[in-house]
Amino acid sequence: MKQRTLIRFAISLGVFGLFVLHVGGVLPLRLLDTVERFTYDARVQLSLPGTVDPRVVIIDIDERSMAELGQFPWPRDRLATLVDQAFDQYQVAVLGFDIAFVEPDGTSGRRIFEALATTPGWGAEVAGLLERFDHDRRFAAALRGRPVVLGTYFSPTREARGTADVGQLCAPVIPRDSARLYALDYPRAEAYSANLPALQAAAASCGFFDNPTLDDDGVYRRVPLLQAHDGDVYASLGLAVTQLALGGAGLGFRFDPPDMRDSLHLEALVVGDRVVPVDERVAALVPYRGAQGSFPYVSAADVIAGRADAEVLRGRIALVGTSAPGLRDLRVTPVGKAFTGVEVHANLVAGMLDGRLYQQAPYYRGIEVVQLAVIAVLIAWGFTCLSPLSGAALGAGILLAVTALAWGFWSGARFVLPLGVPVVFVLLLFLVQLLYGYFIESRGKREISRLFGQYVPPELVEELAEHPEALSMEGESREMTVLFSDVRGFTSVSEQLDARELAQLMNRFLTQQTAVIQKHRGTIDKYMGDAVMAFWGAPLQDPDHALHAIEAGREMLSAVRELDAAFAERGWPQLRIGVGVSTGRMNVGNMGSSFRMAYTVMGDAVNLGSRLEGLTKAYGVSVLVSEPTRTAAPADWAFREIDRVRVKGKSRPVAIYEPMGRKEDLEPVLRTELARHRGALQLYRAQDWSRADAEFAALAEQSPHCVVYQVFRERIARLRASPPGPQWDGVFDFQTK
Repeated sequence: MKQRTLIRFAISLGVFGLFVLHVGGVLPLRLLDTVERFTYDARVQLSLPGTVDPRVVIIDIDERSMAELGQFPWPRDRLATLVDQAFDQYQVAVLGFDIAFVEPDGTSGRRIFEALATTPGWGAEVAGLLERFDHDRRFAAALRGRPVVLGTYFSPTREARGTADVGQLCAPVIPRDSARLYALDYPRAEAYSANLPALQAAAASCGFFDNPTLDDDGVYRRVPLLQAHDGDVYASLGLAVTQLALGGAGLGFRFDPPDMRDSLHLEALVVGDRVVPVDERVAALVPYRGAQGSFPYVSAADVIAGRADAEVLRGRIALVGTSAPGLRDLRVTPVGKAFTGVEVHANLVAGMLDGRLYQQAPYYRGIEVVQLAVIAVLIAWGFTCLSPLSGAALGAGILLAVTALAWGFWSGARFVLPLGVPVVFVLLLFLVQLLYGYFIESRGKREISRLFGQYVPPELVEELAEHPEALSMEGESREMTVLFSDVRGFTSVSEQLDARELAQLMNRFLTQQTAVIQKHRGTIDKYMGDAVMAFWGAPLQDPDHALHAIEAGREMLSAVRELDAAFAERGWPQLRIGVGVSTGRMNVGNMGSSFRMAYTVMGDAVNLGSRLEGLTKAYGVSVLVSEPTRTAAPADWAFREIDRVRVKGKSRPVAIYEPMGRKEDLEPVLRTELARHRGALQLYRAQDWSRADAEFAALAEQSPHCVVYQVFRERIARLRASPPGPQWDGVFDFQTK
């Protein structure tokens, strides 16, 4: 059992170690990441509010807008009109652009007018027109003094954007001096593409819309809220818009414990009075409301033309983006494979405003390791201590518990617990343990069943299989009990039947007798024609081996009578059996030759058992047991002492007994008879022949069916004729087996 337990726990430890290497990033397994992401996406889809949030409106540069106003990018004066309309006519609260204006407006007439301005005679006239037709200047004027956030784009490496940065960044939300105070694991960029200096200077802020924390499968599940460049830290588009929407809210950090500034303990950003959960890379999980269209969409052409519904836009946060497929701002998300990028930002802004974000704590991996450790211990324990069915129930229960726990924290506390990896771990570990049990342990069990299945009861085979360490095929000496049974007058029985009928009779008889022996936990040693040899105390220890053998012997007698009716119908003779039971030290193990081996017992006590079975005929009793058997039996059992005999081949006498049953079950008359019998034996051994004969005569009259009394009367008659002398020990010598 100890070895099995160690092996089972070693298997769990091995699989656990593999998964820990994955969790720690030492040996990443793509399949586990895929399953974990699948379970996350499933939780997102099962918990979508499915309602439209009117607080954030998307001004959409859609296909209808481009059909009406021309292909994008549009002249900046048109965008200036959009900004003016949004604030002046529709009174939006905040306007954010999911667009970066990196290059000067190519549609502007600025270059022409600059050339004319240097031409003699044209300078004064052209100067006024230059300002009028400078679309970038016109756009900057529209932005100035209004709560507008322009988009920017960071690159993790300079090679991705060329040798020089483009445009001008806005002021960082955390300057480098303050950023040094916190050792946070921000995504770090080497290059950027920002807006024209004039435009950025006019706008209230900027926010990046790239996603350096994008998962390997390209699905937008999380968005970094902060990103570092050259020591300064900048806000994402969604965070910058939220700050403006909250009246220019400041930015802070929440740590756990509060006095720790290590990145492993960062739990959330604090935006004004809003707490925004983040992970160790300061990224937030996007709280999707539903499929695309969970926020109102207004065509940019309608805003520019003044045709939009004012109630949809008034006082709202507006984000300018595009849903046109040709502009390639479509993203893969858990709720859609062609999701507009601007609506990702809209979901994030709405989530930060109403506190609907989910938290994947920085100690997420620690939680995962603890989960795996608990599961490993439970499954190893289950396969060691439980039945296969109970083990399967345990595995199913663990799966249910892991799933329920993850869903409970998700829906009740907006907290993300690992689900996919623990589920795969349970299934894989269960499979490995099952395969080990089938191919290794079951092989041993099948071998035990092959060796003992025909000889011991099924429950003993199961116990042997569960405790193989208790089995030794090598010879060893044990205190055991052996039983021999034989059919009386078998020669006469066999003469009455043909070979086929005799085989059928013996098969029926031996099947029944074997069932009785196995019922009482006995091991069949062998069948010897009409005889059966069985023993108790091996291959498994049995502290009650003597009792079990006695009970089996007595039940074998009653069981054979149950065959009488069926045998009579077929014209078969009734069977009578005798049973001998002996207890003592025996050698047990695999014995035989190189040609054939058998698990059997040998020893003097075994030979005595065979002799006792033969003596049952001499005394007319059905069961005889040796004195060690009587001593090993429980004290509440009653025995009739039959005689003291010296069997052939033995010099030491033995006392032999007939088991009568439990004392409490004996009739008063039988108890009196047994007491008189003991007295008669004492008279017999004292050579008081007259009184002994009188007692046995009285007992024989009382119980005429008991042959024992007649045996002693006949023996007394012979001893009277030939007195044994004063040295007589009262032992009767048998010269035959």
